[in-house]
Amino acid sequence: MGLVLNEDESLLQDAAEGFFADKAPIKELRNLRDNRDEIGFSQALWKEMAEMGFTGVLVEEEYGGVDMGFMASGIIAEQMGRNLSASPFLSTSILAATAIREGGSDDQKSNWLPKIASGDAIIALALDERAKHNPDNITTTAERSGNGFRLNGSKAMVVDGHVADAFIVAAKTGSQEDGTEVTSLFLVDPNTNGISTERTIMLDSRNSARVDFNEVEISGDALIGNIDDGEHILRKVLNAGRAAVSAELLGAGSQAFESTVAYIKERKQFGKIIGEFQALQHRASHLYSEIENARSAVMAALTALDKNDDNSEGICAMTKAKLGSVAKLASQEGVQMHGGVGMTDEYDIGLFMKRIRVLQELFGDASYHMNKVALSNEY
Repeated sequence: MGLVLNEDESLLQDAAEGFFADKAPIKELRNLRDNRDEIGFSQALWKEMAEMGFTGVLVEEEYGGVDMGFMASGIIAEQMGRNLSASPFLSTSILAATAIREGGSDDQKSNWLPKIASGDAIIALALDERAKHNPDNITTTAERSGNGFRLNGSKAMVVDGHVADAFIVAAKTGSQEDGTEVTSLFLVDPNTNGISTERTIMLDSRNSARVDFNEVEISGDALIGNIDDGEHILRKVLNAGRAAVSAELLGAGSQAFESTVAYIKERKQFGKIIGEFQALQHRASHLYSEIENARSAVMAALTALDKNDDNSEGICAMTKAKLGSVAKLASQEGVQMHGGVGMTDEYDIGLFMKRIRVLQELFGDASYHMNKVALSNEY
């Protein structure tokens, strides 16, 4: 497992750190929120990310990408977490790029991967259907209809679904001999008859959508990979998503911690800097150790994905559980150490808490993944 970035990754880290601090700092999220932006992110920023090569980090060079791998995608996600930068990076450059790269047809790859790399397309994964993440409990169906399929069902928490140029839809397409239902993935145009989309603004001021499919007719060319084999592709997509979300949680948690330490070094109470209080020093030291352990977990997950490790699913699950807990602790301790002002909108610590809370739930919270790891090890 690599715990040190190579030269190219270090250069990317420096570039991403400077780019997001300059182009998409926290004040830009506040502007989007306060102005009730219809999109929820800056299209100009998205194009600039493409020019930097960020959007094509998982796209092969033959399709216009830079193909630097999952470690590179995590480096970018971490810096976005530090600045609470809003963009379709997760939905499009991570989830969609992985799905199409792993299972897309030649036509799907040649049509969509160049658009992802150039920032000319936004693609959203339509997977979950209820309040909690559960990819094993899909009720949306895709029945054979002529030379294509007919989609019926509803999806919730479709990140960037309100502005997507295409949906990747997970739907049940049949059953195996033992009665186990099988899943397939479809690339669907949001403008197809029978699709309705409702934007949802979340507590972290980001966007998701509820998408309903009512007798939606799609062609056979919409199928990603082989029929009834979507679960194989979906697992890889979710592993990539969980690792990227973990990296963003690492960035958000780290920045929340650093901002808090800076605050307690300046805040005075009864004529004494509160950072001199031993109780706060102990809490800060504990949190620092937890964040560094979490950093190792993130690097392990990203390395496992790049090496196509057989145990990458378990490592990504462990990492998502760890980062959800650590980032939550960082935000809660941050609010506590800020005192009463930590609950006000004037300070950024509350914005970090909100973003971390949403990322905790995305693709499974700590409890979901700890249970997953326990079951896989037959505990």
